[in-house]
Amino acid sequence: MNLFANLFANPIMGVGGVLFCFVVGNLSLSLFKDKLPRDGGRNFAFNGKLTAGRPRGAGIILILVFLLGCLLFIPYRLENLLYYIMVLCGMLSGYLDDCSTVPWNEYKKGAIDLAICLATAGTFVNFNPQLTSLSLFGYSIQLHPIVFILFATAGLWVSINATNCSDGVDGLCGTLTCVTLTFIGIWGVANGMDSNILAMTLLMIVSIFPYLWRNAEPCQMMMGDAGSRAFGLFIGITILKTGNVLLYFPLCIVLFLDGFLGIIKVSLARFLKIRIMKNIRTPLHDHFRKNKGWSNGQTVMRFAIMQTVVSLLVLLAQ
Repeated sequence: MNLFANLFANPIMGVGGVLFCFVVGNLSLSLFKDKLPRDGGRNFAFNGKLTAGRPRGAGIILILVFLLGCLLFIPYRLENLLYYIMVLCGMLSGYLDDCSTVPWNEYKKGAIDLAICLATAGTFVNFNPQLTSLSLFGYSIQLHPIVFILFATAGLWVSINATNCSDGVDGLCGTLTCVTLTFIGIWGVANGMDSNILAMTLLMIVSIFPYLWRNAEPCQMMMGDAGSRAFGLFIGITILKTGNVLLYFPLCIVLFLDGFLGIIKVSLARFLKIRIMKNIRTPLHDHFRKNKGWSNGQTVMRFAIMQTVVSLLVLLAQ
């Protein structure tokens, strides 16, 4: 109870927030499952056609439950409200893509993500001018606010797109998001992180649980871009609030490698005609499933274990 008391206004608010997100999340996913758009399958993903016909876009439900839980159980602050709006925008952009009969092209999605990330980075710097530095191996470099905004915008954009690209195996993206946020939260508790952000992190994890219950293989529904893009943005916000944006790489390394290596690979080939990783299928979860013969369950569990081990090493090294 002391932990809840430290994160929320009082223990009752903490317990209420957790119960709200879990219970209302479960009820909402059950009630609105048939209202979600249906997945059309993916042409280039390994076993991508197997997802055809499943309810997609469950992210709109779990993110709305999360945001409502935050509004009801976390003390009001303007900074928090602006983050809620940004997460909502990230979710809605993904949901509109999920609902579209013709998927949005990557440039349109990238431009929308960039605008959301720029607004989020500007909000962060406005309310946290003392956290605009880079830290590594005990050294800290203070950056000019404008430079930090650009740096943070790029980091948030990477987080959104890496998380989105990792959403290709039942339970993978949600599980890795929970593992990542758990260790960011542990780091934050140990290092005096903003209690409001820690409370949000807890409610986000609990909001994901009802979805994971249904997304574990055999999958009953998919979160779509509505979930994965909002997850990525929220992870980026929590990393910014640690005061060290470079923590993204160890604490989110599996999400980053799984999702972003493919973006790097395609971008180098398309724009610079540089072809690397020819023998590695991306996203990496497809490489391990197709080339290494891992089952979906093995992929989820092993990726989660790898992230847990790396995160533990980071915490022990503090």
